Amino acid sequence: MINLILFGAPGSGKGTQSANLVQRYQLMHVSTGDILRAEIKAETALGLKAKALIEAGHLVPDEVIIGMMEDLVASHPDVKGFVFDGFPRTVGQAQALDLLLQRHQTKVSAMLELSVPDEMVIERLLLRKEKEGRSDDNIDTINNRLKVYRTQTAPVSEYYAQQGNLHLVDGTGRVEEISDRLYQIIDKLA
Repeated sequence: MINLILFGAPGSGKGTQSANLVQRYQLMHVSTGDILRAEIKAETALGLKAKALIEAGHLVPDEVIIGMMEDLVASHPDVKGFVFDGFPRTVGQAQALDLLLQRHQTKVSAMLELSVPDEMVIERLLLRKEKEGRSDDNIDTINNRLKVYRTQTAPVSEYYAQQGNLHLVDGTGRVEEISDRLYQIIDKLA
C-alpha cells in the first residue's frame, strides 16, 4: 500500500497534482477540503461550523478532521493506498494519522512537499477565485491562511523529515513538469 501526503501552502498545486497521482497509481484521493465543502454544501452542523472557521482563515479542530479520516480509511480497506491532500495540517494530526494507519497495518510512505513562493501562491489563489468562485480565495483570507500555514502547518514538514519521509519538490513550472518530479520520487518507493 502506498500512502502519500501531498503537502504545501494553499495554492501550491496539491489538488491538481493529487488528481494526477490518483490516476497514475490508482490511489484514493483524500481531500479534507473536499469533504468539508460537501458538509458545508449539505449545511450539516459540521458544515456550518466549518464554514465560519474556513471563511475566517482558521483550521477546523483536529478531533473533527481525525474522526473523518478514521471513518474514511476504515471504510476503504481494499484500496491500493491514499493520497492525503491538505491533511495532516498540524503535528498532532500527523501523529494521529500515523497511529490511525498503524491500526490498519500500514504507514505513510512519503510526504511530498510542493515548494512555491508566496507571490505565486497568492496569484494562483486569486486566479482560482475567478475560475471557481471560491469565497475563501480573497486577499485577506489568503494572507491569513499563509500565516496559519507557516505557524501551524509547516512544522508537519519537520515531523516527517525527522522520520526520513520528507521529499521537497519544486512546485513551480508546468503541471506536467511538477508531476514528473513527483513520479520520480514515488516510483522509487514502489
